[in-house]
Amino acid sequence: MKTFLRPFEMFFKHESAGGIALLITAVIAMVWANSPWAELYESVFDTHITIGYGKYSLTEPLRLWINDGLMAVFFFVVGLEIKRELMVGELSSLRGAALPVAGALGGMALPAFVFVLFNLGTDNIRGWAIPTATDIAFALGVIRLFGSRVPRSAVVFLTALAIVDDIGAVAIIAFVYTAKLNLLAFGLALIAGFILLLLNRLKVSSLHPYFLAGTFLWIAFFFAGIHPTIAGVVLGMLVPGKHKKPHHESPLHKAEKMLLPWVTFLIMPVFALANAGITVNLKVIAELFSTPLALGIIGGLLVGKQLGIFLFAYIAVKLKIAILPRGIGWRHIYGTAIIGGIGFTMSVFIADLALTASSNLALAKLSIILGSFLSGLFGATYILVSTRQRQKQVEISGEH
Repeated sequence: MKTFLRPFEMFFKHESAGGIALLITAVIAMVWANSPWAELYESVFDTHITIGYGKYSLTEPLRLWINDGLMAVFFFVVGLEIKRELMVGELSSLRGAALPVAGALGGMALPAFVFVLFNLGTDNIRGWAIPTATDIAFALGVIRLFGSRVPRSAVVFLTALAIVDDIGAVAIIAFVYTAKLNLLAFGLALIAGFILLLLNRLKVSSLHPYFLAGTFLWIAFFFAGIHPTIAGVVLGMLVPGKHKKPHHESPLHKAEKMLLPWVTFLIMPVFALANAGITVNLKVIAELFSTPLALGIIGGLLVGKQLGIFLFAYIAVKLKIAILPRGIGWRHIYGTAIIGGIGFTMSVFIADLALTASSNLALAKLSIILGSFLSGLFGATYILVSTRQRQKQVEISGEH
């Protein structure tokens, strides 16, 4: 049995496995939505589910429970990752953080600019933030496929950049895509946040009180009109990064270790399954290359992302605000910048918030998939070609 299970254990431990699982479920969703069982796909995810009892219950479609409920757990892990990076990672020092922060800022600004160029004056302008996101699971999955050909410093740069990108995406969701505020519910959210802060200050090591207060915060955010997934980020940032007793596992590390496999291999694939099922026909394909919405998203992810990340990182180094990490050159930065255009999960999530018309939403999702696919393909091709050229140069210089 151990021999039989070993390949599966190796797969789930591999860092690229999350991206592969996400890709498989996205493909399944698209095939299902364009098959004779397409009506079943819609009926499954439009099924209304009630949680609670009597007047204290909440009834929403399954897709909304996935996008608002399950994804809150994803955002909780994002919050944990952000806090870990701020404490001990690449974002813990100014010099270490400067390069990925600069790259992330450019990787958000230029894609948004490209989108606005195409959509200024249209009803779709609200979707300007769709191409600003980088999908950390997909991006790392692609770059990890090259193993030692890509220096570890480049992988760390991409990871830190994607985390800063997540911070930007969370801020955009909180401030741009928040509905009218319910002051009573917001007051209850502040109370829940105060309880979490108190638990943090008291260095409570058990995770149960945090999860309980976090659930209350999620409910309060939901009724306040603030997107409830933000509760996950707040909770993640307030889980203690150190245990009050020396040499004990921190609550942050414990929560991350416990939830990361569930997020990677269940929550994100389920999100992809629920949201990537787009009906594809000749009309939609024609719109991909002719409508401002599609061109803004594809251009933002494929062109805006790589130029924004690379140019801002280059300027930051030239102005001596940041330094290149040891062991990597500008070709590595450019390769990771192209891969940074993979924006699947967060881009689809923002599209759901920004676009209400179902036809526009379907087109936006298909554009995200195409833009992300092309970014991954071109990024992988660039890394493969540049590493081979570099290897040939080393061999030639060695012969001489």
